[in-house]
Amino acid sequence: MIRRLIAATALSLPLALPAQALDLDNLTEAERATLRTEIRAYLLENPEVIMEAVAVLEERQAQGQAQADVDLVRANADTIFNDGHSWVGGNPEGDITLVEFMDYRCGYCRRAVDEVKGLLEEDGNIRFIVKEFPILGEESVQASRFAIATQQVAGDAAYKSVHDALMAYNGSMNDTGFTRLADSLGLDANAIVAAMDSDAVTEVIAANHALGQRLQISGTPSFVMGDQMLRGYLPQDAMQNIANDIRTQ
Repeated sequence: MIRRLIAATALSLPLALPAQALDLDNLTEAERATLRTEIRAYLLENPEVIMEAVAVLEERQAQGQAQADVDLVRANADTIFNDGHSWVGGNPEGDITLVEFMDYRCGYCRRAVDEVKGLLEEDGNIRFIVKEFPILGEESVQASRFAIATQQVAGDAAYKSVHDALMAYNGSMNDTGFTRLADSLGLDANAIVAAMDSDAVTEVIAANHALGQRLQISGTPSFVMGDQMLRGYLPQDAMQNIANDIRTQ
């Protein structure tokens, strides 16, 4: 882009350099000095050119990243959408699948709860998958262990109750807190806490982290919708617009 900007600028200048001198790889030092002076003067008089060039560059970079993300999603589609261990909600027969990588101690994940809930309810045709992705320290890991152990011990409905409770929970992420939470939901707290450190729970977290690494996920929340990566928090209307766009493709 910079080379094209230089060439275009040089062509527009009144003629300190002969046309044959515009071969940028074969300029003499004197020609280079003249060209630099002319370009500097042009850009000082027309600074908007720089912002236009930056905008074009950023757009091309965004397009390149979006395509790279599509390729990553397609290469890992089976694990993303059908791993056999992640909780599935929304409309199981929906025409679009939304996947969320989340951490219970992530403030933006908590903000996203109502946005995702509203999207699922108002759209009505989105399958939703939760990926436990603890990355914010040991308390995050323990919370995910508790949620996953709940699913393995007590089933999907119990997991959903615990997941929702943990997203609003402000107590300590430890066995005492988890026991109280399980008891308040009518669950077998002893059985769930006992299963938290099992190999089966560890394998789920390890698999999700490995998938996140392949998808180059470095923060939460991160979403996959269709074949698109949505990196970061998005409000409901933005997610709905993306879903609508996917449906028209």
